[in-house]
Amino acid sequence: MGVKGKLVASMEVKCGGHLFHDLYQNNPHQLPNICPSKVSHFEIHEGEAVKVGSIVSWKYNDDGKDKIVKEVIEAVDLQKKSITWKVIEGDLLELYNSFTIITSFEDQWSTCTFVYEKKTEHTPEPLVTLGFMLNLFKDMEGHLLK
Repeated sequence: MGVKGKLVASMEVKCGGHLFHDLYQNNPHQLPNICPSKVSHFEIHEGEAVKVGSIVSWKYNDDGKDKIVKEVIEAVDLQKKSITWKVIEGDLLELYNSFTIITSFEDQWSTCTFVYEKKTEHTPEPLVTLGFMLNLFKDMEGHLLK
């Protein structure tokens, strides 16, 4: 069994977290248009939009490298404006036995939580990926404030 970890980062947003949640839940296919240097493709493989049980994939550029992630939506909490995405395929699983991303958007805060299990104790913490998510939030905020 690998070493388990949890990283949490929050950033204040001027436009309100509800707009972020709406974008993620109802219009995730717009992210490649909003953040083309970071997200190049979004696809729904099973289900519809972002609903529990749906399987989605993203092609993205993290730290100058093109990557892919396929996720199943485990939970959507409309009250807390959070979505739980469990990674089932892709680049992250090369370093981690399991990886779950929780995005939540309350009031003026956008939060990203990673819960993961490293394959070895020498596997780095996913700080670069966390930075990617925060930069994605910044790009989304810029779009939403237009």
